[in-house]
Amino acid sequence: MSSPSSKPIVRLLTCGSVDDGKSTLIGRLLVETDSVPHDTVSSARSTRRAGSIIPAGEIDFSLLTDGLEAEREQGITIDVAYRSMSLLDGRRLIIADAPGHEQYTRNMAVAASRADIALVLVDATRGVRVQTLRHLTICALMGVEKVIVVINKLDASNFDQKIYDDLAQELTPAIKRLAIEDSCFIPVSALEGDNVVYKTPKTAWHLGGSLLEEIQNWREKPRNNEHKRMGVQLISRAENFRGLSGTVSQGEFKVGDEVVILPSAKKAKISRLATFDGDIKSAPSGKAITMVLTPEVDATRGDFIEGADNFTAPADRFSANLVWLGEQELIHSRSYYLINGSSMVAATITTIRHRIDINNGEHESTRTLAMNEIGLVEIATDSPIALTKYSENRISGNFVIVDRVTLNTIGAGMVVHALRRASNITKHDYEINKATRSQQKGQRAKVIWMTGLSGSGKSTIADALEKELFAKGIHSYVLDGDNLRLGLNKDLGFTKEDRAENVRRVAEVSKLMVDAGLVVIVALVSPFKVDRDHAREIFDSGEFIEVWVKTPAEICAQRDPKGLYKKAREGNLPNLTGVGQDYEAPTSAELILDGTTDISLNVEKLMKEVL
Repeated sequence: MSSPSSKPIVRLLTCGSVDDGKSTLIGRLLVETDSVPHDTVSSARSTRRAGSIIPAGEIDFSLLTDGLEAEREQGITIDVAYRSMSLLDGRRLIIADAPGHEQYTRNMAVAASRADIALVLVDATRGVRVQTLRHLTICALMGVEKVIVVINKLDASNFDQKIYDDLAQELTPAIKRLAIEDSCFIPVSALEGDNVVYKTPKTAWHLGGSLLEEIQNWREKPRNNEHKRMGVQLISRAENFRGLSGTVSQGEFKVGDEVVILPSAKKAKISRLATFDGDIKSAPSGKAITMVLTPEVDATRGDFIEGADNFTAPADRFSANLVWLGEQELIHSRSYYLINGSSMVAATITTIRHRIDINNGEHESTRTLAMNEIGLVEIATDSPIALTKYSENRISGNFVIVDRVTLNTIGAGMVVHALRRASNITKHDYEINKATRSQQKGQRAKVIWMTGLSGSGKSTIADALEKELFAKGIHSYVLDGDNLRLGLNKDLGFTKEDRAENVRRVAEVSKLMVDAGLVVIVALVSPFKVDRDHAREIFDSGEFIEVWVKTPAEICAQRDPKGLYKKAREGNLPNLTGVGQDYEAPTSAELILDGTTDISLNVEKLMKEVL
């Protein structure tokens, strides 16, 4: 018989709106199962939150799950607090107490991505709230197998069955709509302990078990072990030894198995499976191992190892459900980082298919997602990555979106499927390439990307530069922002997302022209640093020259060659850069030009960059 410590771990998440009683519920569950040190319980008898109404000498159960001093001061849960206890059959229960405040939905979403069971609390005195439905929706998207809806604070109404029935009836359509197959409702008083660990005679009308009984009755669904997968977290090197270390996330690897490294698709055989306790013949899901391959193949942190007979085809286009967590709205066409485990690639949300109305499940048309909104999106990555469907593997099918400037996590995604177009497109390499075209013209192909406020002098300088290049026989072309908006970009406005798409398109056209061996001069406001940085990344080293035409805003407004500043002052142009919309100045431009100085001096400086 296996020891209790070898039993599976059950992960439990508690969620719901602020003050629904999550922390109190978990605190009581821990105390009544003797899962809290006695000195901690004694402290909870004497310590009080700000504004607490718990009588002196009694346990404030909510304190037992708080890990931050700020939480006690504010009387809310901010971070996810983790506690553990043993179930009767020896399984270990890891409890995550997630914050209920809307501002900290990101914490709850991360905890939900690993949870087996979710407790969604409803305050019977307040009813179902927006955050209740949001957390229920996130639990469904994150693949939580069992959802227990806890109707709390029924002691305030003397355990009135009608209140309980009405709340259950209100939430049932949402549970069915979200396709949550395993769910139940439990009437509870976390404060007094009714139906938490033991059933209470106060709810004789409730035919189900207590909360603890419902948790202990859950059993993990059988998993498909045919698909084998491990993410490479570390390259282990020693004398006469090189191994790929990681934790098996699906299936079982055995010595002698043929495997494939993704995304390179190189194949090898497992010659050894090493652990801290010695070599083993097979490694099941959840096992941390170092895999030695024969022959040695190139692999790096972030690669995946799968069985060669059934592996995931790397793709660069995905459909995914996305929970947006950033305080700034999602901007499609802007480049972000997509991270799955140890893998990180640049990615762009190319399309927002719809936003989900969490109140009724309807799909709403939208161009962006605000904080805590949920939508179906399409994502393009700069390089292929082997992501699976989230429904098949939560570990290899999830990802987070990270802001490239702040490095903050701003989105949590679940892959629906790879898009077919990802496997239908193949790059064709021609014998006549960028190098031969540049050599034919006797010049170095590159892009001179001039950014600055409207009226700073970008177009004027670009015109003068092209004249000088033409006179010297250098093949060049100017891509002017206004001219492009008359044709290629005539469908774009001046919102942040349209500006991001404007920069993306101009960068791609510039890249084609550089490939043709030309010197490309771009005159584009391009106000946001992250968009300019992404434009730079699609070029080879030394091909992208960022030039900041630095002209004071007041000078630009005085010049006002297009009358834009006048319109802005009159309230007819809300998104003018530098007035109604921020301009993020370059921090590492190759060249800074004074837009107030003589044009010939600026052209002379630019020519040095070209020649």
